[in-house]
Amino acid sequence: MTTQNTKTITFGAQALTIEDVVAIAQGANADLNSSAEFTAKIDRGVAFLERLLKEEGVIYGVTTGYGDSCTVAIPPNLVDELPLHLTRFHGCGLGEVLSHEQARAVLATRLCSLAQGVSGVTHDLLNQIVTLINQDIAPRIPQEGSVGASGDLTPLSYLAAALIGERDVLYKGETRPTAEVFAELGIDPIHLKPKEGLALMNGTSVMTALACLAYKRAEYLAQLCTKITAMVSVGMHGNDFHFDEALFAVKPHLGQQQVAAWLRDDLKAERPPRNSDRLQDRYSLRCAPHVIGVVQDSLPWLRSMIENELNSANDNPIIDGDNERVLHGGHFYGGHIAMAMDTLKTGIANLADLLDRQMAQLMDYKFNNGLPFNLTGAEGERKPINHGFKAVQIGISAWTAEALKHTMPASVFSRSTECHNQDKVSMGTIAARDCLRVLELTEQVAAASLLASIQAVEIRRRHNELDEHHMSDNLKMIRDAVLSEFEFVIEDRPLEHDLRHFIERIQQRHWSLYSEA
Repeated sequence: MTTQNTKTITFGAQALTIEDVVAIAQGANADLNSSAEFTAKIDRGVAFLERLLKEEGVIYGVTTGYGDSCTVAIPPNLVDELPLHLTRFHGCGLGEVLSHEQARAVLATRLCSLAQGVSGVTHDLLNQIVTLINQDIAPRIPQEGSVGASGDLTPLSYLAAALIGERDVLYKGETRPTAEVFAELGIDPIHLKPKEGLALMNGTSVMTALACLAYKRAEYLAQLCTKITAMVSVGMHGNDFHFDEALFAVKPHLGQQQVAAWLRDDLKAERPPRNSDRLQDRYSLRCAPHVIGVVQDSLPWLRSMIENELNSANDNPIIDGDNERVLHGGHFYGGHIAMAMDTLKTGIANLADLLDRQMAQLMDYKFNNGLPFNLTGAEGERKPINHGFKAVQIGISAWTAEALKHTMPASVFSRSTECHNQDKVSMGTIAARDCLRVLELTEQVAAASLLASIQAVEIRRRHNELDEHHMSDNLKMIRDAVLSEFEFVIEDRPLEHDLRHFIERIQQRHWSLYSEA
């Protein structure tokens, strides 16, 4: 069940954004463009298909089998049953089920594509998707089974099945038979027209939905890693000259410059002297803008790729009702999302690695400029028996290693399948799922690193070693907000519940990190 969101997103009017999909995922309502132009465009596509079927009698996926079976003619008396068979024989998905939020995002991305008006679907079908969104009914979609071309056939078959009242849905926190929920709410299943099964399933909407959700998490995580880096620098008595504006002016990557500017603001950095005698910090601090900046610089073009896919018609064939043509192509191929997600997961895993290296410095008395072993807050005779964040650092290393393991590009693992009709495929959905896993692991690293870095800053404060002049108001606000929910670690205690709480905070994008972001 989603959180309440009072927004309404209109489909079929103008290009949607990643934020629109995320809003739907988090509970916003949907409606369709009510203009006469939109209505007429949908009607023209449907009318052209019906006329073509009567006049010529042969349309791919309407009077023929699918894919390699395109040469199989369907007897006229069975044409109406064909879409139902398509939805049913693809009901073989396995693995974990998409969350309610993720499944709502899939409804949004598929509706956006079909509302382009070139898929030959009816108003009834579009309105049925709107009904599911507004009634907060999400199709139960297993994650595994898509090669990313011909689109997300198997996972999208679960969306198609929900529209016709079959299989199961997620409703009010439970998995229930669709027919039962429809009966309870007075919703009539729709009957799929001849092209509608193919239009629903033969597209990139699952991978695109996951990409939209991944993007917003990555955007926040890049900012949070910057904030953690600032906190680590304070705790380590780091050198803020490394983030000097003049220094970054000579390597003009805009995202990298933005991260350096954020760090300067966080640390209230002053103009460096003519020739500083300060030692250089190790790379995980000194080069943090260069690591985080790669993600920050990637976000604009990743947004462009994701939103272009979101606002595309990505099924096959395309039904050009205006010019009365059936256009056969391969718009179901998810190569752009595959590349975007393979790229993003690599950038995010590097953030985990950056924080892991920062934590290695912070825990080790040989490198942390006078902080206690493993950041223990214990004093006196209790100090030897307490171990602070020792095990947390081990966890950080494990989560980082797993994140890095998932960076192998999914898009290079194309397999020829479906009798060699689908002989080159994108694996975009696998790339998107991998990216979400890397994000999850990196959020775990970030939660642990946030707590450890604030423990370090608090140790400095308690030992009268903290110069708060070099902390911005926002950095102090983040520290105080965390400490209001996290008890400074003195005696060893299990930290699992604290970690889970702050992972949830991160996934909620709970703190306002940078005002201009």
